[in-house]
Amino acid sequence: MELILFIGIQASGKTSFYLERFFQTHVRISMDLLRTRHREQAFMETCLQTQQRFVVDNTNPTRAERLPYIERARQAKFRVIGYFFEPNPQASFERNQKRDTKHRVPPAGLFGTLKRLERPTMDEGFNALYQVRAEHGKFEILPLQEPDAARLGSDA
Repeated sequence: MELILFIGIQASGKTSFYLERFFQTHVRISMDLLRTRHREQAFMETCLQTQQRFVVDNTNPTRAERLPYIERARQAKFRVIGYFFEPNPQASFERNQKRDTKHRVPPAGLFGTLKRLERPTMDEGFNALYQVRAEHGKFEILPLQEPDAARLGSDA
C-alpha cells in the first residue's frame, strides 16, 4: 500500500517519470485526466479502499496542497513517498512550448507555480523523499532527505 506524490512545476517530467517508473505497478491519478477534484477524490478513495498503489501526478506545489493526500493515505495505513522534481524553469518552459496547444500551460501558469513551489520535508508525513532531475531525457534520482526509519517501520 503506497502513495507516490509528485511535486514539481508543469513540464518538469512528472508524467514521463510515471510512465518510466510506475506505469506497471501504480494507478495514475491526475487532474489532467480527471478534470475535477470530485472525480480525483473518488478515484483516490477507491485506491485507498482497495489497497491499490497509486501516484498523484499533479504539481502539488505547497505543503497545504499536499496535506490532504498525505493525511488520507496515512489514515489508510499507506506509505507516502514524495518525488520532488527539482525545478529547471528554462527546460520546463522549452518542453512546455513543444506540447500541442491543447496541453500547453500558459507561461504565467508555469512561472506562477514556480513562485509557489515549496520544497517538501519529512515532517509533512512522508516516509521517504526523493529529488528527481530530468537531464537529456533521463532521470537522476537522489534521496532528498534520509527516510525516517521509525516512520518506515510503523507502516509495514
